[in-house]
Amino acid sequence: MPNIAKVPVSFEFFPPKTPEGAEKLRATRQALYAHTPEFCSVTFGAGGSTQAGTFATVKEILAEGQQGASHFSCVGATRATVREQLAVLRAMGVKRLVALRGDLPSGYGAGGEFQYARDLVAFIRAEAGDAFHIEVAAYPEVHPQARSADADVKAFAAKVQAGADSAITQYFFNTDAYFRFVDEAHAAGVDVPVVPGIMPITSSTQLMRFSDACGAEIPRWIRLRLQGFGDDTASIRSFGLDVVTDLCDQLITAGVPGIHFYTMNQAGATGEIMARLQQRR
Repeated sequence: MPNIAKVPVSFEFFPPKTPEGAEKLRATRQALYAHTPEFCSVTFGAGGSTQAGTFATVKEILAEGQQGASHFSCVGATRATVREQLAVLRAMGVKRLVALRGDLPSGYGAGGEFQYARDLVAFIRAEAGDAFHIEVAAYPEVHPQARSADADVKAFAAKVQAGADSAITQYFFNTDAYFRFVDEAHAAGVDVPVVPGIMPITSSTQLMRFSDACGAEIPRWIRLRLQGFGDDTASIRSFGLDVVTDLCDQLITAGVPGIHFYTMNQAGATGEIMARLQQRR
């Protein structure tokens, strides 16, 4: 049985908006560093709206002795701006990027010189060679804007062919969706690691909102149990820990190449899941 200590883990954070948020995030990171992450990524707001905060947070992570990975969105970007940003990141010592198309801000036209994430990946490879390990996104339950499941797999394959080294999935609670996606990607000639993204459950309303927005499916039995708890936050948290720990356990037992936690800048749930996995193994 694989040991969780031997399975690479990584954590995602978002750039804080206030000095208080920045202090809280520093404490969160220190708590999670105890689990020796392979890297910590920082999200990039729609249209580059959080670029300064993203880069500043990545810089702090690097200064704390960890590998910091910057998300990189191409919405509204030009070749010139991307070239400048890559130079900044290289000078900071960043070795890993998460290359995404990104979401369009409200009221924002298409704009920019890149239409898809594959275009951004190809440009980064052309500009920087192998200076960066490039992660891309994968959608086991199909990207909400994809024409079809087959088209989504082909779009994923195109990102890898453009130069991606590995992928992180949208979060999911159905392991069959993940394994089917990986099999279909392999059939399409994709052989890079596809790391499952994991969302701890701490709030039912937050989870429902996120899932409706990004197209992640909440299985009916989970949705009904969460609804049944009402405002009982302790029961929601306890149930969420059980569900997500079991999910991770199944994935690790099956030999996934890593686990990527969407921490929401909180250490508690992610740390507890890690501790439970350690105890089981």
